[in-house]
Amino acid sequence: MDDIKIIATNRKAYHDYFIEEQHEAGIALTGTEIKSVRAGQVSLREGYVMARDGELWLMGVHIAPYEQASARQAVDPVRPRKLLLHRREINKLLGGVQEKGYTIVPLRMYLRNRRAKVEIALVKGKKQYDKRATIAKRDAERRIERESKEDR
Repeated sequence: MDDIKIIATNRKAYHDYFIEEQHEAGIALTGTEIKSVRAGQVSLREGYVMARDGELWLMGVHIAPYEQASARQAVDPVRPRKLLLHRREINKLLGGVQEKGYTIVPLRMYLRNRRAKVEIALVKGKKQYDKRATIAKRDAERRIERESKEDR
């Protein structure tokens, strides 16, 4: 039975990008970092994924230092963290990034069976008019839903 607890969501990514495909990846964390993740002290807002030496690294994600840890155990809150994926998945994502306009961003971080996982997605950036169109479409759907409830 999968026990999932969502820690952080990157709502900005849903606004700024078209999501093409999603993958679940494990994250290599230190002992104090996993304690901070379990406490929910994570920000995915500025996060992105970078390829280095055939591996994927999570960059720009802020995991606050664990309060009860000693100064010796402190690590950089935005240090690069290795993503744990199968080679086939890495190659598929890297192939997608080779196309113009595609990048990889983290969407959610959660705990599945007490292990930290991050949902990453191959995305394409939205233009300003795309963002406005998305907002208009969402508002229209809400209005239709509201009117249908009133009719009932």
